[in-house]
Amino acid sequence: MAATTTHVVRLASPARANGLPARLARFAVDALLEEAHLTPKPALVDRRGSGAHRDLSLAVMTRSAHALEPTFEALARASRSKVPSAALRTELAAIGRAGELDMMRATEGSNAHRGAIWIVGLLVAGATLCHDVGRDWHPQQVGEFGARIACFPDTAAVVPDSNGARVRARYGVGGARREAQCGFPHVLDAGLPALQAARRRGDGETAARIDALLSIMTTLDDTCLLHRAGHPALDTAQRGAREVLSCGGSATLPGRAALYRLDRALLKLNASPGGAADLLAATLFIDKLVRYGAGGSDNSWNI
Repeated sequence: MAATTTHVVRLASPARANGLPARLARFAVDALLEEAHLTPKPALVDRRGSGAHRDLSLAVMTRSAHALEPTFEALARASRSKVPSAALRTELAAIGRAGELDMMRATEGSNAHRGAIWIVGLLVAGATLCHDVGRDWHPQQVGEFGARIACFPDTAAVVPDSNGARVRARYGVGGARREAQCGFPHVLDAGLPALQAARRRGDGETAARIDALLSIMTTLDDTCLLHRAGHPALDTAQRGAREVLSCGGSATLPGRAALYRLDRALLKLNASPGGAADLLAATLFIDKLVRYGAGGSDNSWNI
């Protein structure tokens, strides 16, 4: 795993976004793109390659993210002037399923962002509801609105037949659905605090985001890892993430060495923390609400 140079991702300026739904959709897409480009990540797609994935690449992830912009905008539009309800939950789910089809067409059948459509999409809806009732985009309030929506049943849903559903049944874990219903704890209580703490230390944006990912990994029952290689993969990921952080994080030489070891261990198991990656994207989305929600104009990140 070679060290990477600083890379600048240009974001859409909030002032150029056409209304609230378009602005939130741009934030969501930028969050997905920034997660994908973040390098080096353990066994995940990044600028070095495809990690443990044979059907994904950075180009595929990029196409998927851009294809989802109309979906995120539609989720925000559908949430305008609404309150959390079963009707809203069902409407948003229908939009999300249509977005999955758009994603699959853009990626020629690869599931690049199914989990992110659910997690980030609910936060887009939560941010919309917050805005409409005159509240600031406080992370906990956005998460609370998203969780209230997630707790309603999707009356149009069919019995799920997915890798995530099978893993939840086999291992008794909650997956992305429970994460949302519980108020996004791995975003608000792990990822975001780690991101902000690393920035305060002056670690640099790349290290801050990697440490946010690792903080999520330490306790997440990641269904992607469980699907690929069961508890050995989950245990390896959680233990390895804790080791990196205990060494001082990815900005330190011992932490970077531990990150390399974690990458090699997960690649050997052919497993990647895809669930944690989706939650990192959600963390970056919330971070944009905090930093740009009041109309900030800085539109570049060093990652």
